[in-house]
Amino acid sequence: MTVAIVTGGSTGIGAAICTHMLDAGYHVVSLSRREPADARCEHVEVDLLDPVAAAEAAQDIVARHEITHIVHNAGVIRAKLLSDVTSEDLAALTQLHLNAALTLTQAALPSMRTAGFGRIILISSRAALGLATRTAYSATKAGMIGMARTWALELAPDGITVNVVAPGPIRETEMFHDVVPADSPREEALAAAIPVKRLGVPDDVAQAVMFFAAPENSFITGQTLFVCGGSSIGSITI
Repeated sequence: MTVAIVTGGSTGIGAAICTHMLDAGYHVVSLSRREPADARCEHVEVDLLDPVAAAEAAQDIVARHEITHIVHNAGVIRAKLLSDVTSEDLAALTQLHLNAALTLTQAALPSMRTAGFGRIILISSRAALGLATRTAYSATKAGMIGMARTWALELAPDGITVNVVAPGPIRETEMFHDVVPADSPREEALAAAIPVKRLGVPDDVAQAVMFFAAPENSFITGQTLFVCGGSSIGSITI
């Protein structure tokens, strides 16, 4: 059985990833503070900003399942200008974006290595390339890319691939609409600035995740796929 851990599976991109995996026959364990959008998920309630709770949840899951896939999607922006960013902001996002991924992966590694198979997919962001008001977010999302490339080198001999999906502006998500109101002139202007002339939707990101998750895609590792409508090529203003 293929068993996938998906963090942040309750809404938006995470919910879309869960549904795609469930439809493909995966058993999906959603780690989130709220109930997952798709009732077919197994839900483990946890606040991944808490390192102790994250570690306990990871050990609980691997005690009950042999994990084949990890999709670390949970994220927080904390948009602030440089003058307002605090060390607590940076520490919190480091825990959520980097340490939670490390904790889950270390817990699942023994069974992946025994099986000679694993798929680890980290959800970064187009903002890893830089974006105003994103000091803590961009730094930690960029860190995901370096971390994934390192893990890819270490784990390739074990049949485990590690890749990154980096979404651009994705509407129908709480994180996006916390910054850009739905159906607002600002949203319209942002869509017009993207080369493909539209905002992304959660399904766009889920499709990319499913590509990296597929067992047959064993020759692709350490890569970052920007799902951004071309916005990673130039610059955008939110």
